[in-house]
Amino acid sequence: MMKYFRKKEKTNYTVIVGCGRLGASLANTLSDEGENVLIIDNNKDSFRKLSPSYGGLTLMGDATDIDMLHEAQVEKATTVVVVTNSDNTNIMVAQMTKAIFKKDHVIARLYDPEREFVYSELGINTISPAVLSVNEIRKLLSYKEEEAVI
Repeated sequence: MMKYFRKKEKTNYTVIVGCGRLGASLANTLSDEGENVLIIDNNKDSFRKLSPSYGGLTLMGDATDIDMLHEAQVEKATTVVVVTNSDNTNIMVAQMTKAIFKKDHVIARLYDPEREFVYSELGINTISPAVLSVNEIRKLLSYKEEEAVI
């Protein structure tokens, strides 16, 4: 008699640091997609940005505190996304996550694109709103130029 076993799907566990508009939107989206999400913020009012259907966890505290990262079980995370409103906080938490918890997949928001070299030297992926905006505006401008030629 042959037994069939369902292959257990690997579940992603994402830790998001910063529950502003970007962090909350990302947490809501991942939660809606059935992912395991935990979001950390040092202001309990920030969690109001999460949708009523948010099925993840919240943790209030300072993510630059190693004990808070342990409490968030960062060591089990498949991805850590750091999107506070402070480049200094983002780089510190991203560095701690890479160095202490040996996480390979760390993404940090970066307001100052000139600091990108610091992140890249540390192997941290960055998202820069300024660079993304410039790229999108350039695309729109080139689209307008193509329209004008026609």
